[in-house]
Amino acid sequence: MVECKNNKDMKIAIIGTRGIPNHYGGFEQFAEYLSLGLVNRGHEVWVYNSHLHPYQENTWKGVNIVHCKDMEDRMGTAGQFVYDLNCILDSRKKEFDILLQLGYTSSSIWGSLLPKKPIVVTNMDGLEWMRSKFSKKVQYFLKKAEKWAIKTSNHLVSDSVGIQQHLKTNFNVESTYIPYGAHVFNTPNKTVLDDYNVQEHKYYMLIARMEPENNIETILDGYDQSGSKEPFLVVGKTTNDFGKYLVNKFKHNKNIRFLGGIYDIEILNNLRFYANLYFHGHSVGGTNPSLLEAMSSGALIAAHNNIFNKSILESEAFYFSSKEEASQLFLENKNSLRGKYVSKNIEKIETLYTWDKIIDDYENLFIKLAE
Repeated sequence: MVECKNNKDMKIAIIGTRGIPNHYGGFEQFAEYLSLGLVNRGHEVWVYNSHLHPYQENTWKGVNIVHCKDMEDRMGTAGQFVYDLNCILDSRKKEFDILLQLGYTSSSIWGSLLPKKPIVVTNMDGLEWMRSKFSKKVQYFLKKAEKWAIKTSNHLVSDSVGIQQHLKTNFNVESTYIPYGAHVFNTPNKTVLDDYNVQEHKYYMLIARMEPENNIETILDGYDQSGSKEPFLVVGKTTNDFGKYLVNKFKHNKNIRFLGGIYDIEILNNLRFYANLYFHGHSVGGTNPSLLEAMSSGALIAAHNNIFNKSILESEAFYFSSKEEASQLFLENKNSLRGKYVSKNIEKIETLYTWDKIIDDYENLFIKLAE
């Protein structure tokens, strides 16, 4: 049992990301906000960074940074397993009270090497084994990895009600539900639209990694089928195989614009805010950060019809399950519902998904476990 002299002397480590400040994705963004929030509450926090991360200092805004050897640049995906091993081995040398593990894909095989002193808390991420980009063998491994992560963790966190239900139904294990957070966007700047040659409420957009389970092809098929002439902005790197496939498939439609990755939050917020409809096609995973960001930016949202999205958006969104249903959304004027849907979703962000609340929930969980 961890003995804390008071609530403000906990030593907390975060592993499972490429590091902070965020230059990659959702878990990195989460680690950035959580680590900074916990430091501001008086805790000592360490975040493990890939040695390939562009930020090379040993501290960031009061957060300690541990740089570990990452072989992903030489070994591809297999390098992630080496990186996670190096992080775990280093964590054994330090006297942490809490070890927060974000995800389990490439760390689960090293579960037996996790340090014994700290309480190991694992955020179970999404249903990784359902991702269609993986072969049957990899999907089989990921199912095993999920079981190993559950077995080697002292406590589990689910970032969505769907994941919480999955863990209870299939493994009979309890988990604490804590979603991601978001900041409400309230400084729209229409001049951003000029840089992308679009007009207010006369274009569509999505932001996603180019992966099949994000239903990008379904959305773009629907758009193509609808015959809409209003531009569709696709934000996300297209350098992987699926991204290249999408670019090639839709090259005949000049209104579909693949913009690559955009990481300036102000640009993204403005593009979402002024879009006619923002499409969220994610179908595997928990409370996806990009969905909360879309809600907080004042976007009118069309989402893939699944438990993860519906448990967050409820009735304040339009839903699709096929290219035919997606196509119909481009043919109907949704502006009459914009004010109602947007204000309700902003209200959810302000009451359920503020970063302050999320950080409080994690801090309270860590204190409770330590006691």
